[in-house]
Amino acid sequence: MLNSQDALALLHEAEVLNPGPWVAHSLHVAEAARHIALRHPKLDSEKAFVFGCLHDIGRRNGISHMRHVVDGFQFLSRLGHKEEARICLSHSFPLKDVNAVFGRWDCAEEERLIVADFLRNVQYDDYDRLIQLCDALALPEGFCLLEKRFIDVALRYGTNDLTVPKWKAIFEIKADFERLLGCSVYSLLSGVVETTFDLPAPSKTGERFMRPACQ
Repeated sequence: MLNSQDALALLHEAEVLNPGPWVAHSLHVAEAARHIALRHPKLDSEKAFVFGCLHDIGRRNGISHMRHVVDGFQFLSRLGHKEEARICLSHSFPLKDVNAVFGRWDCAEEERLIVADFLRNVQYDDYDRLIQLCDALALPEGFCLLEKRFIDVALRYGTNDLTVPKWKAIFEIKADFERLLGCSVYSLLSGVVETTFDLPAPSKTGERFMRPACQ
């Protein structure tokens, strides 16, 4: 299992190969995963951070649609990092359907079938579900409401008949984590209101309006 320094090194190497907002998004996913894992009784925050950093690492190969999940899986598998490689496949599928995607399958058909077979056989754990959730909580600019991220992705890639069921699956994951944590996941993430509504960062006097974090 990689540590956070190694994961960041791989991410920065990928940024050189294919710079873009996906890198800042990945860092925010990693931070969201770490903050939530710190409050979770069974999750390791370091491991959660690594998974967040690397979930989109397949984008190192260039601009793509769904090919990035296969590219990331293959890249990390070649390096021997099986757990991290798994997250590359699972993070895009809170709904276990190979057609529940944003964008299109821009890879070989046999590669798409690898993902379909993975989804048929995988039993998601809390790390899979955590990164699925955090992927939907993070824009390149920071943490945001799920609805903001949903619309951002839909405007860029379009929707299909499985889009709303996929959104519902993410809301269910959020509710499950919040029942366990005893608070809103938003209370663990700074700047959600500002990023969601394109507001400036709060002043010290404005901090009293922020929701308290979990105790």
